[in-house]
Amino acid sequence: MSVSSKIEWTDATWNPVRGCTKISPGCKHCYAETFSERFRGVKGHPFEHGFDIRMVPEKLGEPIRWSTSRRIFVNSMSDLFHPKVADEYIEKVCRVMLAANWHTYQVLTKRSERMSELLQTKLRAAAQAPHIWWGVSVENREHGLPRIDHLRAANAKMTFLSIEPLIEDLGEFSLKGINWAIVGGESGPGARPMNAAWVRSIRKQCRGAKVPFFFKQWGGVRKSTTGRTLEGRTYDEMPERVEAAVPDAEARSNLLVELISA
Repeated sequence: MSVSSKIEWTDATWNPVRGCTKISPGCKHCYAETFSERFRGVKGHPFEHGFDIRMVPEKLGEPIRWSTSRRIFVNSMSDLFHPKVADEYIEKVCRVMLAANWHTYQVLTKRSERMSELLQTKLRAAAQAPHIWWGVSVENREHGLPRIDHLRAANAKMTFLSIEPLIEDLGEFSLKGINWAIVGGESGPGARPMNAAWVRSIRKQCRGAKVPFFFKQWGGVRKSTTGRTLEGRTYDEMPERVEAAVPDAEARSNLLVELISA
């Protein structure tokens, strides 16, 4: 687990899976792939195998070892619901999240159909846990908007949208059953531009639906210069987090043995 994250809407990252494959236009300039492939072949590096899909079971227990509460982005360098990740392994990840409930987990996927199916079956307990937030990526109408319907069908307790990179106007869409929306433009070489009118439209719809609105960035080739203010202000709205007591070191150690040996 990363001690801290530069991602504006989270505190830390946890990657019990590494690697992914492209599935839609939002993946075109994947930051995780670019980063990972730089280290392919570097012996001993976490990304020695580049962006190839790999389970990392030695990382499963990391949230339990953390003694301070964090917002944790789960699999920032992968997709938990990738077809190469077995149901049984996803269940192990969820058991850790359910047990280490002093954290808030942010799980984001583009494989929304599989996530929805599992949240309604094998992962029902995790779906109803208020400290686990389930989200889908939304980059355009064709691929992104259907994911919202899949997420809604899962009937999870806490849901969110990562509307990033926003590469076209989404038009009017339903926010029923959605608890949070993050919006951001693409960044880095070849970044596709984001129109301010698209962002304002989403903000207006969030206001109408009483959904917290978080504006992450304008993006572009040099995102540090374009910033993250919208019409003169920043939007850092988030849902309220559920507070839970942190067990002492002995209890966390026992929990770790119990879960990881299961």
